[in-house]
This record gives sequence, C-alpha cells and structure tokens, in this order.
Amino acid sequence: MDICMNKKVRVIETHLASNTRLKEQPAIYFEKDKEGPDGREDRLLNIYDEVQYQEILGFGGAFTESSSLNLSRVSKEMREKILELYFSTERGIGYNFCRSTINSCDFSEQFYAYDQTEDDFELIHFDIAHDKETVIPMIKDAMGLAEDLMIFSSPWSPPAWMKTTGKMDKGGKLRTDCQETWAKYVARFIQEYQKEGIFIWGVTVQNEAKAEQGWESCVYSAGEERDFVAGYLKPVFEKMGLGDQKIFFWDHNKERVVERAGETLCSKRARDCFDGVAVHWYSGDHFTALDVTHQLFPEKYIIASEQCTGKGGEPEQAGEKYAHDIIGDLNNWANAWVDWNMFLDEDGGPSHWLDEQRAEGREEEKIWIGSAPIVYNRIKKELDIQSSYYYLGHFSKYIRRGAKRIGYSVYDSAIETCAFVNKDGSIVCVVLNRTEADKEIGLRYRQEIADIKIKAHSIVTLIF
Repeated sequence: MDICMNKKVRVIETHLASNTRLKEQPAIYFEKDKEGPDGREDRLLNIYDEVQYQEILGFGGAFTESSSLNLSRVSKEMREKILELYFSTERGIGYNFCRSTINSCDFSEQFYAYDQTEDDFELIHFDIAHDKETVIPMIKDAMGLAEDLMIFSSPWSPPAWMKTTGKMDKGGKLRTDCQETWAKYVARFIQEYQKEGIFIWGVTVQNEAKAEQGWESCVYSAGEERDFVAGYLKPVFEKMGLGDQKIFFWDHNKERVVERAGETLCSKRARDCFDGVAVHWYSGDHFTALDVTHQLFPEKYIIASEQCTGKGGEPEQAGEKYAHDIIGDLNNWANAWVDWNMFLDEDGGPSHWLDEQRAEGREEEKIWIGSAPIVYNRIKKELDIQSSYYYLGHFSKYIRRGAKRIGYSVYDSAIETCAFVNKDGSIVCVVLNRTEADKEIGLRYRQEIADIKIKAHSIVTLIF
C-alpha cells in the first residue's frame, strides 16, 4: 500500500493511565485501500463527508457567581492562567459558547435579584450592580481571549415578590399579575449588559422548569411557558428593540423533551416565538429523544445547556461521562454543549445552598458536592484540573463554530464516535474508548485507511 504523504492525520490523545492529557502524538498517514476482493473489511471507522447534518454553535461553561468569586480570590497570575485554560484556543480549550444566570442561583454566595423592592412594577430600582462586582469582570476578561464568545442567560427564579410563594427557593410560580413586569425585567437585564459591552445572544425562559428545587426555582407547565413567551416576553423583546434575541424553552432533563416540545410548540404562533429547546443530562442519556424532537421540529436549535458531575470517583470517570454525553447529544442534533460551573473550590463552593445544608447539621457525606473541570484547593493554593477539562477539550478545541456534523460508521458499538467538518475543510473525528481493552481501528476516508490503536479508557481526536 502506498502512503499518501499529503494525507497526514493529527492525533491528540488523553490517556490518564500514562499521564497523557490533550497531547499531540505522532501523526498517522492514510494509505490507499486495496480494490476488489482484497479491500479491507475489518475494524473500520468510515467517515462520510458526503452527508452533513446540524451546524455547531460551540462549547463552554457557565459564568456562575461561584466561579467568578473564586476567580476574584486568586492571584492575578493564576486568574490569567485559568481564563487562558478555558478561553484561549492556542493555550486552552477554546470555549466560545457560555451561559450566565439572571439573578442568583444555587451556585451564588447568597440570594439576590436586580430589583428586590416590593411591587416595583415599573422597575424603578432595577440595578445589576451585584453582577458588576465579579461576574461581569470575568465575562469581560473571557471576551478578551475569545473574540467570538456567545452568551445565553437563564433565570433560576424571579425576585421573591414576583412569586406566588413570596420566596425565590423551593419552587412556586410567577404571579400572573407580574408576567409583563418579569418580561420587562429580563429585557432590562439584556439591555444593561449591553451597556457593559456584553451582548446576550439568547435566553432560556426558566432553568429546570419542572423542578421545585431547594434552591432558586420556579415552575412552569408547558402551557404557562408558551403563553408567557407568546403573550409577554416576545412582544416585550420586540417593543424594546431586542427582537433578534433567541428564546429557548424547557432547560431541563431529556426524558420529557419530546412531550414538552409538542406541548410548547403546538401552534404556528407558539412555534414562531421559540428558537429552540435547552436540555440537561441529569435523568440519563435519552439521546434519541433529541433525534425525535429534531424530526418533529427540524428548524429549532437543540442546546445541551447544563451538566456536571459530583466530587470524587475514579480519575477518568468525570471525563468519560462528559465525552459520552457530548458524543450522544451531538450525534442526535445538538448544536452546542455547555458545562456548569467553571471554577469551584475544594468544598464545591461558594454556594449558599451548600452552606444552608451544613448549617442545618446535615451529615457531610449526605451532601451532594458538585465539581468543576478546574478546582481551586484553597489550602494548598493549587489548581486541580479534572479529567472533564481534558475530555471536553477534545471537542471544544478542535470543533469550531460553523462546523457541520458528518456521517460515520464503526465496526464496534463500544467505540463511541462523532465526526465534523470545519469551515476550513478540516475533518475532526473524536473517538472515545471507555472499555478495559485497547481497540484497533482503521480510519477510512475516500478509499484510504490510517491505522491507530485507541487505548483502554482513553479519548482521541483525529484531524485531517
């Protein structure tokens, strides 16, 4: 077989057992496949760029207050390093599609809202000063490294005075007499951020719209969410010059996304109001539910808007879980994949929700402590970079905005794969092996083959 020297394949590997993390390995080269009966049949991974699917918006994490507070408390040098690790394409993993919160969330140091004055229907006291302390500076620093950064924002709860329960946590609903005010509140948030030089690309109506969480939460039925957007949010956006804002529904787990989409987008008017659906991973894979949703509503974006793992487990566990979900979501029409907190301390905070549990005397081993791809050990004053950072980087660093998913087939379902063509024509194929055995594959493209071994519990990005 003749080596095609112009068909070099770059190989980037993460294999924790050999201390290999997002490391460029020796290239492999395509060789011409034999024709006729002697053509290769075994152990193949075929790439088909003749077929293209959805366009990719990007990858990223969330600008939570917990992350920004931690970032504000480290040295200037460490702050710059962390931001580069996330947002630099050359020195980091190239985040370019991120989430922010509207008002406080469970990963804030305390409950807060931009207008806490009772029954201030005119929003006279609306002020984003709280975000100017640490959140907005973090976003601006990120923008300095990622010029193409896109941000969508999500509320966990309206201010307590707009709720039927009179409090931001433990569920409750938006008061019917506050719907227009809440719509104007979200629009004001976007406008105030614009004044800071931060453009908000889109919003989700409500984080986890079905859940009565112990932290900030607000419950909407599909009909309530649909009617709020069609009757208030969309008209307010248009009236206030924000008609190009993207609006997403659900922002919750995948197991009910098909039914939720059907109920929310049940009329042409409703369908015209929404740009897509946002989903989380906390109820399991349910990847094909995304495919069904796409088949029903092919013009809508699908964004994987939040996922995270808890503290502990095997070193590669978080990374493998991330990569498995990213591959499954992308292969079923997701346009973007967004992690949760970017930067937590070793205790999973700061978080008012965690503090409340500890103050109530709950046993530490019964408290779920979230992790992040980068954790700061306050005692050692060191960064602990988790496997999730490297595994996520296999996608975010090399699959750029505007890439299109393309077809593939693989001989063994244990080899988890997705493939894309970037706008510059480069093809990116990510291969995940979560098994205990090495896997031999022949990367086959247009009658040429390049052989490679994918080690047990490793992930590889192939670029050609």
